[in-house]
Amino acid sequence: ARFCELAARENLEATVVATVTAEPELTMNWRGKRIVSLSREFLNSNGAPKYADVKIPQIDTHGLYGGVKASRNAEEVFSAVLADLNVCSQKGLVERFDSTIGAATAVMPYGGREQLTPPQYMAAKLPVGEGKTDTASVMSFGFDPYISEKSPYHGAYCAVVESAARLAAAGVPWRRARLSFQEYFRRMGSDAEGWGVPFSALLGAYRAQLELGIAAIGGKDSMSGTFEGEGMPRMDVPPTLVSFAVAPYRASKLVTPEFKRAGVGVYLLEPDMGDDMLPTERSLAEIFDIAYELASTGAADSIYALGFGGIAEAIAKSCFGNMIGFAFADSIEADSLIRKRPGALIVATDRAPGRGVLLGHTVAEKFIYCNGEQIPLDRLVHIWSAPLERVFPTKPDSEAALAAQKPAAFTCTERHKITPPSKFARPRVVIPVFPGTNCEYDSARAFEEAGGEPVVCVLRNLTPAALEQSLRELAAAIDNAQILMLPGGFSGGDEPDGSGKFITAVLRSPSICEAVTRLLDDRLGLVLGICNGFQALVKSGLLPGGRILPALTPDSPTLTYNRIGRHQSMMVTTRIASVKSPWMRYCEPGELHTIPISHGEGRFTASAEMLGKLAAEGRIATQYVDPSGMPSMETRYNPNGSDLAIEGIFSPDGRIFGKMGHSERYGANVAINVPGNKYQPIFKAGIDYYK
Repeated sequence: ARFCELAARENLEATVVATVTAEPELTMNWRGKRIVSLSREFLNSNGAPKYADVKIPQIDTHGLYGGVKASRNAEEVFSAVLADLNVCSQKGLVERFDSTIGAATAVMPYGGREQLTPPQYMAAKLPVGEGKTDTASVMSFGFDPYISEKSPYHGAYCAVVESAARLAAAGVPWRRARLSFQEYFRRMGSDAEGWGVPFSALLGAYRAQLELGIAAIGGKDSMSGTFEGEGMPRMDVPPTLVSFAVAPYRASKLVTPEFKRAGVGVYLLEPDMGDDMLPTERSLAEIFDIAYELASTGAADSIYALGFGGIAEAIAKSCFGNMIGFAFADSIEADSLIRKRPGALIVATDRAPGRGVLLGHTVAEKFIYCNGEQIPLDRLVHIWSAPLERVFPTKPDSEAALAAQKPAAFTCTERHKITPPSKFARPRVVIPVFPGTNCEYDSARAFEEAGGEPVVCVLRNLTPAALEQSLRELAAAIDNAQILMLPGGFSGGDEPDGSGKFITAVLRSPSICEAVTRLLDDRLGLVLGICNGFQALVKSGLLPGGRILPALTPDSPTLTYNRIGRHQSMMVTTRIASVKSPWMRYCEPGELHTIPISHGEGRFTASAEMLGKLAAEGRIATQYVDPSGMPSMETRYNPNGSDLAIEGIFSPDGRIFGKMGHSERYGANVAINVPGNKYQPIFKAGIDYYK
């Protein structure tokens, strides 16, 4: 009724399609005749009531929270924990997926200057068509197969607590959370004890919800986790109830887990444990509230929710991101380092919390000091990275030879001297969208914020007629624009054998080729290509030559497969090498920018003669560099292995600019766990070229 009232006020049509009634019955009428009448009881049972006997099995809680087996030597403890498959690095797997599309990723999959600390949650700003937002969706999960195998009740309870603890570690007001469960148990049949396993797990999850005051509002049906075949022993999955916790919060207020500076106290906040080996309700809420208070007031440098690997995992991973060391305040037993502590947090803060134990302090040295031992962080990172390196490599086989190369840092301070024949208050930027393009929204927003007027043209290729019409529309749009921007994506699925081929074919079509030529020659316009767009510029001849060529020669420069042989997605640091272009109006030689990359074919390669020509003419625009600002061939800094660490180049007059890094994926509170200057003002420079 309220909705209809509001609709009438706004002159909107509103039709009542259903009415909620007190009677527990679903009815439907058609032409005045009742055609459906179903009781609520029937709907709840799907018309087929089922019954099962349930017998909860005896639980042996001995060693329930025991950790990874290790000796009493501190270094061996840390090494054993970090090498465990439940703890070790998954970086080589994670980097295969685009983590920055949409310019909304608040927290990157790996954080810190070295991008080595994995956060315990994901956070992405909500997509908005217009305007800006600081509201993010924050999600975490919890599950420990070993606890669940010993006691499904404790395992499910701890899963809920862990998912909530990770939100608390993000600085989120955890009481806003809502839960969703994924269940996975063995096939039960008519076995009463078999049915007792999921029943016990659901009781544990339900208790956790009641004590924390947060509800599960969704989930996925259980699947059969029993595997058997002829001649094979029967295998059952461990009792599995994974808890996902979701809450909205401001991206600007999130806390990330990497240590950020030396000399900060690190405290263990641990709930009291009851006789049932579960945290007490009051102490758990108290710890989460302390975390929120420290985070919301800016007093928490970092927070980490203890999980599978206990204190050892939490401290090591917090150190890795910025290679900041840690010194334990007192000696600590090996069992204490690896024991699982449901609901416990470690907080790095200058303000001692109301409750908690001082574990130690962060230090500038790249070591963990524990029980009189000095454990190098580099060694621990290697141990942590090794288990999955052969399966999901983070560097190619040629890494040693690449790292030995030391490309020069090119510098050209000469500015461009070209002035467009006409001025425009709001230069028009045409952005073609090809099949597979996925960066048009980010690119349009970047130009619009810079003061331009983006015009997005979608190429329709379902029929030859639709494609022909699209080409005519695109040519007309280019003739009416001042800037052509080729955005990133995966045009044509990056198949066959090379990215940007479809875009290149479009650029070589007569109508588009002539329109681009008029833009460049008659109106002295600008062209920008990023990622897929850069590939198209190079494969069409617009870069480095400045003209669309009918075909390339075998020795033409190209962009080809990354040396690692797979897609790479991460943040990189690039250095401004030349400002000899209108696109570099607001940049200075030597300036560093931290920007996202996401590509499988980003390796720029050319003949030695061409590379020398680009360097001599100041046309090497940007280079991949290490944290010190020096060009590098190491894969972690130069993710594709480009010659001379080249990330971007100019045409002879500087008006055509191609680069691999996604400068358009910039926004407030994006990639907050990776330091660096993420704003590269090339879009504003392109627009102001016409002012």
